Amino acid sequence: MSIVQGYQFLPMIGDPDDHRPQTEWATVVDPGGPEGEVRTLAVLLERIGPGDSIPLHRHPIDEVIFVDGEGAHVRLGAERRTVPAGSVVFVPAGAAHGTSNRSGSPLPIRAVFPSTRVGIEYLERNAAPGTEGDDPQPPTTIDLLTGEVS
Repeated sequence: MSIVQGYQFLPMIGDPDDHRPQTEWATVVDPGGPEGEVRTLAVLLERIGPGDSIPLHRHPIDEVIFVDGEGAHVRLGAERRTVPAGSVVFVPAGAAHGTSNRSGSPLPIRAVFPSTRVGIEYLERNAAPGTEGDDPQPPTTIDLLTGEVS
């Protein structure tokens, strides 16, 4: 058993395709303990800034999103809808999706993945300054244990 406490929220800056300086996020994976390690789950915690949006993207693995606050507007494939606090959004592998915060305060969400290696392909961008005319980066995989990007 592992219990993770005191994880640090960082601003969403630096990614040329998902630059959201009003949004904070934290990644949480099992650091391992005396009983072993959980390597088949990872959690991303976000506080989406007012008016910010997670750009349309997709993953090669399933995702579950827990909406913990008001103001969420979710896009999943062709469907778009406002999702109230307390909702759970199931995103199948390969499905294009994104989330917007339409409230005046930070929107807390949690995303759970069935792997600590999470692939992402951006279909739309929140361009970082100086990259506004660029195309989205090629699909990448992030190892949430090591921070390695491939």
